[in-house]
Amino acid sequence: MQEKYLSVLLKDQILSGIISTIQIEPLRKKTPIHMALVRSIVSQQLSTKVAQVIYTRVINLLMHEGLHLSDFDSISVENLRGVGLSQSKANYILNVIAFFKENKLNDKVLFQKSDEELSLLFTSIKGIGKWSVQMILMFAMQRENVFPEDDLGIQESMKKLYQIKTDNKKELKQKMQQIAKAWEPYRTYACIYLWRYKDAVSTSKKKQSE
Repeated sequence: MQEKYLSVLLKDQILSGIISTIQIEPLRKKTPIHMALVRSIVSQQLSTKVAQVIYTRVINLLMHEGLHLSDFDSISVENLRGVGLSQSKANYILNVIAFFKENKLNDKVLFQKSDEELSLLFTSIKGIGKWSVQMILMFAMQRENVFPEDDLGIQESMKKLYQIKTDNKKELKQKMQQIAKAWEPYRTYACIYLWRYKDAVSTSKKKQSE
């Protein structure tokens, strides 16, 4: 059975060419939201491989599969620095946990909030920016209509595919928004295809240079 988002995205002739060659997985909840934020902080300015190593160390430090907020009760900045995190990242992670506890937040409460409410809520936590929130909305909360126009991968893919000829950031984002309007309410899936497209192009170039 055809996924519901395809009926919308396939109307875009350029995007449909990508969809025919790339497969993506359905959005699925994989981790508690507070841990998704923790992972986002760990990953900032690190390669995917290094970030995964450090995040695994954080999980091992907690020593609980449930990954509840209470698992952090005995964790200090020094503990987090000991697994390879910087002072600022360690503080940011504990900020997230303190924020969740103080505001009595849990996944059930968060999933009832709109994208706009969640963006305001999460960006009020020191260490969490707009892009991080968008990634949480897309991959941890399965929100289907998120469009991270500041993401370099999305920008590069759209400039190449839709032949957007401008170096002006404001104009670029305006053109991107105009194109993405046709993808609503499934812009998240369109972005996933654009990321996969960029990965495929990078892989192809690498093989050609070998």
